[in-house]
Amino acid sequence: MATLDRPDVSDTLVFGEASAPALLRHTWIQTQRLLLRWVRDPITLLETLIVPCLLLLMLDIVVGSQIQKFSGHSALYGSTPMVTLVGALSGTVASGVMLGREREAGILSRFWVLPVHRASGLAARILAEGCRIFCGTVVIILFGMALGFRFRQGPMQAFAFLWVPVLFGLAFATMVTAIAVFTAKSTLVEAVALLSSLLMFFSTGFVPLAAYPRWIQPVVRHQPMSVAVDTMRALAEGGPVATPLTLTIAWSLGLIVVFAVPAAYGYRRASRR
Repeated sequence: MATLDRPDVSDTLVFGEASAPALLRHTWIQTQRLLLRWVRDPITLLETLIVPCLLLLMLDIVVGSQIQKFSGHSALYGSTPMVTLVGALSGTVASGVMLGREREAGILSRFWVLPVHRASGLAARILAEGCRIFCGTVVIILFGMALGFRFRQGPMQAFAFLWVPVLFGLAFATMVTAIAVFTAKSTLVEAVALLSSLLMFFSTGFVPLAAYPRWIQPVVRHQPMSVAVDTMRALAEGGPVATPLTLTIAWSLGLIVVFAVPAAYGYRRASRR
């Protein structure tokens, strides 16, 4: 709190509390606060980095060779993208729980009465989530490369690959934020953990589409994690990109549009309590 006082007063006196420079300054300060807190939180590190890497190793050991025999392609080109997305979802749960704790402890309401730009709190969470997801994606990919994963389509496709989990994760982070400011912590964990498990086990990153029963294949093919996995597989290994990328953007923007207003309203409501 003391770190925020001097910069906030200075910005308020020079530009005004609701000015654009104050928004940028306050957003950056609160982003640093969130990232520092997440780095020091073992649960966030566990959910974001350690568990996804262990999951990737387990999938490669248990089903990797069978999937390669079945499809003729390395299973890492499906499991590595899928695990980066699972890591993004798991991290949003941990940060959502932490948001609930800050709401209950009154930290959000304390920021509300300070000379801080009203939009900086939510903007900082979005920016911090993006940084967390990007860093987690890089770590998981490096671990996947140690197991044999490679980018075969060039540096531009590899760069685009890194941003798919960020878009996917920010969309679900918007949903988790909306849930976190309205519900109890246990409800958030149970709901998002169940959703993450269903998306993972019924996705084309877990096993090839042909391995699922024919009646459920349309659902598996078009669900959000599958289209994101297909986009990342095409960017890494090769294949059609346009259709899965379009569906990934559509799913992500759809979630943001649906949950952005409830998240903003709920965050404002939680801050004023």
